[in-house]
Order: sequence, then structure tokens, then C-alpha cells
Amino acid sequence: GGGGGGGAARAAPAAPGPAAAPRPWELRQGEWGRLGWLRGCSAAGGGGAGGERVAVLLSGGVDSSVALQLALAAGHRCTAFYLQIWFQEDFRNFWGECPWEEDLAFARGVCERAGVELRVVPLTDDYWGKVVSHSLAEIRRGRTPNPDMLCNSRVKFGAFQAYLDATYPGEFSRIASGHYARSERPPGGRVRDGGGGGEGGGGAAALLMSADREKDQTYFLAGLSPAQVERAMFPLGVLTKPQVRDLAQECGLPTMDRKDSQGICFLGKVKFSEFVEEHLGRWPGLIVEEETGEAQGFHRGVWFHTIGQRQGLRLPDGPWYVVRKDVDTNTVYVSRQYYSQEKRRDTFLCGGFNWLEGEAARPADGARLQCKVRHGPAIYDCTLEYLGDGSTGRVRLDGNDQGLAAGQYCVFYEGRRCLGSAVMLGGARAGD
Repeated sequence: GGGGGGGAARAAPAAPGPAAAPRPWELRQGEWGRLGWLRGCSAAGGGGAGGERVAVLLSGGVDSSVALQLALAAGHRCTAFYLQIWFQEDFRNFWGECPWEEDLAFARGVCERAGVELRVVPLTDDYWGKVVSHSLAEIRRGRTPNPDMLCNSRVKFGAFQAYLDATYPGEFSRIASGHYARSERPPGGRVRDGGGGGEGGGGAAALLMSADREKDQTYFLAGLSPAQVERAMFPLGVLTKPQVRDLAQECGLPTMDRKDSQGICFLGKVKFSEFVEEHLGRWPGLIVEEETGEAQGFHRGVWFHTIGQRQGLRLPDGPWYVVRKDVDTNTVYVSRQYYSQEKRRDTFLCGGFNWLEGEAARPADGARLQCKVRHGPAIYDCTLEYLGDGSTGRVRLDGNDQGLAAGQYCVFYEGRRCLGSAVMLGGARAGD
């Protein structure tokens, strides 16, 4: 849950007086509390304490809409924010209507029903500079970036947090979103900004998997800083997606029947290939069989392909899989023996470590952990070994993965605790 596109700011009507009918969350907060559904909104990981001033990121979807209801039911004083981000102007309005006008209308409807104010925050420049331009540069290099990771750390919990602190200094202590994750702050008070020890020895806040393993979004949140995790609130963390849908129906929310958004965060309804071609153009080159060196066909540009890709190659006698790319020669290498034993893809190098509970929580060299190499329920047991000064490492999976590509993120876990992330740099037996 979080951002959307354009539209002018227009506050929802003020909350009605005492004679007004109860809000949906007011009718159900006692029941939700007894069921434990407000634990994701507690001040210190399960106590049910409320009353904080919370900025709720509202996207116009069902998840963030229910997150707002839960935060209100937990006793927090909430204001909703819709993030206005880049996109429409760059594609010259070829849809005929703004794709986010509908999202903003739904967000307004949710806020009117909840009796809270909605504010629209313009973050177009931040979004372009911190997410889109970086992603384009990575794609041009033949790498496979994850814009959703950057959107969370640099915009939703980054630029937006900076905006709050500058515009409303000291007013909002928490930022809530509709992500499926849990944040658990230690007892004994707030942690310091650096994420080190809390006042009273509490330690750093933890990011934990949600109750719904299929929808869990800790992968996308693993780039947050310790201070960002400490300030975050994830009301949906104790719920499953069907439960969220049911709550939306019970509350009669305008978003209750809206479909989930899919794909990369900033693309909206535009296909990834259209986005890439608009900004990087075409650069035709050869598709070459890895084993024989024989040309099999042509591609439009290396940036349209990623490791493990099968669809879109348009080659006969397949199936063919992309096994590596050479950006310097603009060559895409493919193979029909992608899953053969000698081509096991179980080892890769990584760098740019980010530990959610600070450097003090960095796993030991040779630690046995679990990791995800993409969003989803699939998780591997693995070994993490540090190289040189520890700024890079080697991950060995207890399994064989189809697509390990430079630029992707590896996210580390210890049980249901999300430890942090690193960026893949390439692999010993996994093509760059």
C-alpha cells in the first residue's frame, strides 16, 4: 500500500459530530481486538497500545484501506497520505485518461467513510531521481534491478518520511502501510535513529514475515534502514489476504472488490517492454547458442531479456532459455540444456549488504541461513561466506534456481525474521 500518481490535493470532509453514525472500524474494534487482529498496530510488538500519531500511506487499493481501518481501531490518530509520483507526463498521456485518477477517487472514498483527512504529497522528482533513473541505468547495463525495493526504502519510507519531518516536524511518530509484513519494536522504549540499542537496552526493531506466506512482502522491505523499520507500522502483518478481503466486505469499503495491482511499482498499466523501449530504444543483436556459438536469431536489445527467461525469444525447436548476456557485444546467449547438472545455478556473489537491525546483527561468516532470490513463498536454506573485507560475499543455495541475475536482490532470513538484503553481482555457475 502506498503511492499513486497525480491529482490535486483535496481534503476529505472533516469527521462528523457525535450524532453521526458510527464508522465501520468503530463497530468492530472490540471484536478485532479480541481476535488479536490489532497486534500489527501496537506500539511495541503486541501490547495493543494505541494513541500514536500515524501517517497512513493510502494507495486506493484494498490492502491499504483495511490497514487504515485497523490503525484507527487500535486507537491511533491517523491522517492518510496519497503519494503523487512520476509517470503520466513521460508517456505523453497515451492512455486517454490518467491511470491513477481512479486510485485517488477510491482513496478519497475510503477516507470519507473512515472520517479521516486525505492529503496528496507530490514526490514526482524524488521518484524519478531515486527509483526510475537508477532502474534505467541498471537495465542499460544488462542488469535486473528491482524498482519495488527502491520505492519502499527511498520513497515510501525515505522521501516521504523526510517530507513529513520537514512539513510536520514532530507530528507523526509512525508511518503505516498496507504491506504484508510485521514490525516488532523491542520493549523498553524507542530505538535510536541509528538502530543500535534502544533506551533501556531494547535493541533494534525487527522485521518479521507476515501470517500470509503467499502474500508476504518482507522481500520488498529488506532494503529499509534500521530507523525506517523502527518507525514503520504494518497493520496487515497478522492477517491473511482472505481475511483482509473479508474485513473490507464487513466494513463496506469502496475498495472491497478492487483487484490487486500487479507488476513493477511505477509502470501502472504499461508493459515493461514498452517502458524500456520508450527510454532505451532498440539495439538489435544476435541470439547465440551457448554450447555451439551458433547464431539462432535476433533480439531487439539485451535490456529486454533476463537470465532464465523463456518467453519472448521466438526461436524454433525450443524451449530455449537465456543463460547470459554480453552487454559489450550486445549478445544474448541461450541454451536448451538449462537444467542440466553441470549448469546448476546454486551459487552467486553479492554485495551492498543492508542489515535491518544494524551492523551489529550481521550474521557470522559461514552462517547457515535462509534466503529468497525473488518475491514469493519460495525460500532456500543457504550458507553465507564473506570475501575479502566482508563487503562482498558468496551465497551457496541448498537448491538449484532457474534465474540468478546480476542486479537482483537476495534477502536473508533466520526463521521468520528478515535479517536484510544484498545485491547479486553474478555467480560462479550462474551466468552474469
